[in-house]
Amino acid sequence: MRLLDPQLEAFLAVVKNKTVHGAANDIHLTQTGITQRIRTLERRLSTSLFVRSRRGMILTKEGEALLRYCQQVEQLEGEALSSITGTGTERIVSISIAGPTTIIHSRITSPCIKVAKKFPHLLLKFDINDNENCVNSLRRGDSQLAIIEHRYLSDEMEHKILRPELYVLVSSPKWKKRNLHEVIRNERIIDFDEQDQITFNYLKQYGLFDSANKDRHFANRTSTLSIMIADELGYGVLPLEFAKPYINNRQLIMLNAGKTYPHALTLAWFPRHQQPKYFSALIKACE
Repeated sequence: MRLLDPQLEAFLAVVKNKTVHGAANDIHLTQTGITQRIRTLERRLSTSLFVRSRRGMILTKEGEALLRYCQQVEQLEGEALSSITGTGTERIVSISIAGPTTIIHSRITSPCIKVAKKFPHLLLKFDINDNENCVNSLRRGDSQLAIIEHRYLSDEMEHKILRPELYVLVSSPKWKKRNLHEVIRNERIIDFDEQDQITFNYLKQYGLFDSANKDRHFANRTSTLSIMIADELGYGVLPLEFAKPYINNRQLIMLNAGKTYPHALTLAWFPRHQQPKYFSALIKACE
C-alpha cells in the first residue's frame, strides 16, 4: 500500500532511474503514461521538475525540493500505516549522513550506531565527503543530514552548531629539531585542494602567514595527506582527533607547541512537517 499519489510515484521512478524508459519498466507503465503523469504534476505545481541532459533526467531546484518532500512522506508512511492497520510494524527507512572523513570517523559514527540500535527499522548510510559536495548531497536529497561549514547554509535549512574541530600544525618527526620559522619559510604546505584555507588561517592566527612559503601540494584524502607530511614532502594542519594516532606512533609531530585552530562545523537538514523520533535522536547524537 502506498500513500503517495500516482503522479508522485512516477516522479520518484524517474528520479531513481534517470530516464522515462527506466521509470516505465520500474513501475510497469508505458513511457507515455510516465510522461503524462510528470506533465500533469508540473502543470499542478506550475513549474518544471526535470531538465533533459546526456546524463538523463536531471532535477531542477524545484524538483529537488519536491524530492525532499516525497522522501519525508515515505519515511512517515510506515509509521502511519502501522498505526492505521494495527500491524505494529514500521517500514524500513534509510537515512544518509554526509560529512568529512575526520569528524564522521571520530565523533559521528559511534553515537549514530547507538541510535540505530534503538530503532531497528532504521538503516544508516555514512556518505564520506571531504569537500563542499556535502551541501549538494543534502540539496539533491541524496543525504538527509550533512556536516558542512556555516557559509554553505541557506535560509531554508535548519541547523545545529557542532563542537569545532581543533586543527594542529604537523610535520615529519625528522624535522623535530628544526626552527619553526625556518620550516614555514622554506617548506611547502600540503593541503586538501586549492580552496582549502585552513592551513593559511592557522598561520594567520599565529602571525606566521606573511613569512610562509605559499607553494602547496594537494591530496584530497586526509590519509594520503598525512602520508605526504610524514614523508617530508611538506607540512600542514590536521584535526587533532585524526592526528593523534599518527603522533602516538611517532609518524608525525606537532609544531608550534601544539597550539590549535578551531574549525567551525554545522549539522544541517531541511525542515520536516513532522520530525520522526529517530531523526531527532540522530540530530541529538551529533555533537
